[in-house]
Amino acid sequence: MGTGVMIGAGIFALTGQIAELAGPFFPLAFIIGAIITGFSAYSYVKMSNVWPSAGGIAMILQKCYGPGAIAAGAALLMALSMVIAESLVARTFATYLLRPFDIDGGPLVPILAVAVILFAFLVNIAGNRSIGLFSLVMAAIKIGGIALFGVAALWSSGFGVAATSPRGDSFGATGFIASVALAILAFKGFTTITNSGAEITDPHRSVGRAITISIALCVAVYLLVAFGVGSSLTIDEIIAARDYSLAEAAEPALGKVGFLLTVFLAVVATASAVLASVFAVSRMLAMLTDMEMIPHSHFGMSGPIQRHTLVYTVVIASTLAVLFDLSRIASLGVFFYLVMDMVVHFGVWRFRQQEVGARGPVLLVALASDASVLVAFTVMKLRSDPAIVAFAVSAIAVVFIFEWVFLSRWLAPRRDGVHR
Repeated sequence: MGTGVMIGAGIFALTGQIAELAGPFFPLAFIIGAIITGFSAYSYVKMSNVWPSAGGIAMILQKCYGPGAIAAGAALLMALSMVIAESLVARTFATYLLRPFDIDGGPLVPILAVAVILFAFLVNIAGNRSIGLFSLVMAAIKIGGIALFGVAALWSSGFGVAATSPRGDSFGATGFIASVALAILAFKGFTTITNSGAEITDPHRSVGRAITISIALCVAVYLLVAFGVGSSLTIDEIIAARDYSLAEAAEPALGKVGFLLTVFLAVVATASAVLASVFAVSRMLAMLTDMEMIPHSHFGMSGPIQRHTLVYTVVIASTLAVLFDLSRIASLGVFFYLVMDMVVHFGVWRFRQQEVGARGPVLLVALASDASVLVAFTVMKLRSDPAIVAFAVSAIAVVFIFEWVFLSRWLAPRRDGVHR
């Protein structure tokens, strides 16, 4: 399921945007993003191996910082980044659904995005017993279908690469590093696996193995698709079709039937990803409520807390899908996720390094890598879209100040000990 979440957002929504920043080297951005993700996963694997639970990232943060505003704020950032990913995939669903009708943008995109989010809400309300199995089956279909697309596209092109863009733009080192930030966002679904510690066999080893295997699967699939798209389209063409690059690459490589099959795969895959994401986010928000890390109000609604958090999730995701385009939604996701990730690495390095048997240099490399790509991405966005940087910084500050006001402390004694 973690692999399915990654592929749902990363391939369909981000391939074109990564190519826009990295230029002809965009497959390399996926590779470096995978390497940095490997270092990042180290913290989650080490913590989950020692303390596997259903608490996932919230548990990791509490183990490091105690139930204070730092842990709660970072956990809320993770939940919000998941909601952002939900709206990102919902808009991607709408974009691909409209491709056979040659509709690019317009009011139908946010309307259809909100529609698929509401559909996911209704399915979740009806009952969640089948959601896990459905998501597992759809993940297998997505992985197999997208891998076949990549192989077929490469095969039809003779394993060659399309001509380089004639305009000769210089994308630059900063643009390339910034593209790595988006590639990291494409891998962030592995963090959902940390929530499964209470539900799987031998969690002290299986959580870490599942994270490693899911990242490896995504690397293989992403590279197949990146080279498949690159063999069918020039960089200019990929950028022009950045919101639906897989569908655009399918037609010259596989013909009209291949184009329609790719659109169908994208629609089914993104819809199933939204369904799984709505369930995961509402579950995480309910968990944060139970852990007293965020306040809760019923607003006159009846039923259990998770039903209320379902409503909150759908409202926030729908609002983002209406107000922001794919590029801005992805940018918000980068800022929220990388800040949360850095808080996790610092917490493990500062407070739990010896207890979980983690190596300090690996944790510091993960921290430095996140910081480097975040700085490069911020520089790029300050040039192209300073408003989204201001919005992201303000939102992050509001989250931590809100948690400080709610909890009245930045750090607190940990559940199993006191900070030294």
